[in-house]
Amino acid sequence: MIEVLKETNFDFLGKKKTGKVRDIYIQPERLILITTDRHSSFDRIIAHIPRKGQVLNQISGFWFRVTADIVPNHVIAIPDPNVTVAKKFKTVPVEAVVRGYLTGVTDTAIWTRYSAGQREFGDLKLPDGMKKNEKLPAPVFDPTTKEEGHDRTITPHQMIEEGLITPELLHRVKKTALALFARGQEIAARQGLILVDTKYEFGMGETGEKGELMLIDEIHTPDSSRYWQRGSYEARMAAGQEPEYFDKEFLRLWFKEHCDPYKDAALPPAPEELVEEMSRRYIQMYEQITGEKFVPGEEPVLPRIERNLQAYSV
Repeated sequence: MIEVLKETNFDFLGKKKTGKVRDIYIQPERLILITTDRHSSFDRIIAHIPRKGQVLNQISGFWFRVTADIVPNHVIAIPDPNVTVAKKFKTVPVEAVVRGYLTGVTDTAIWTRYSAGQREFGDLKLPDGMKKNEKLPAPVFDPTTKEEGHDRTITPHQMIEEGLITPELLHRVKKTALALFARGQEIAARQGLILVDTKYEFGMGETGEKGELMLIDEIHTPDSSRYWQRGSYEARMAAGQEPEYFDKEFLRLWFKEHCDPYKDAALPPAPEELVEEMSRRYIQMYEQITGEKFVPGEEPVLPRIERNLQAYSV
């Protein structure tokens, strides 16, 4: 039985904040980000997926490395497969969403808004008659606010009017996000993938690094980005089919069929075979995105992490 990392409770790392997937230990100058195997949906944890935390942490580590020439990032060290030690920064209150294709099903998705008649997205004015999942003439910077609770989709002009961000900083965020997306699409294409859309978070350096834009949080993981298989895209579009993607929806659907995941106080346990399949898919994503063989971290997990973080005690 593969061990899962549900949570951590280390008393030597400082104050802990629990996110949906990560346990974050807050220190004076840095953050200890431990990515667990928690799987979130319906605004709650629905399952624990073996190796998921390691996959997400190491995919971000890969992308932070291959984009460091575009923008500095928050990584100090990755001392464990599940852990990133990061510099602490003041967060820029804008989530830099970049979209390369006309897709999505949520209220904020570009396809939903296009279908409702919207044609202007950032600097891009789209023609009538485009099809779902079609490539955009150019990637579009389509930011949302970064707020506790719920992000809002408002125009860059409104963000400036509300005082969330200065015009100069928004311009830097946009330029950097589009450069990161171009690099992401280029590397993904070599791996037989299309990077469809993604989101970036930025921080601002303080004290000695005042004014420097830094990439923080995560980058191009399967939880923050949409990927399609490149080889089958054109044939599937021509046949009127959805592109081939990493399907994580099957677990959500199982819960919707077997309970009310929004209202029920307790949820039934996810079937073992579905959890195993989800784990296999995350590992497959890691290997295709990075082009590297996945090497599972040593077990037991908690003692390993504790050992690897001794140097970061406060």
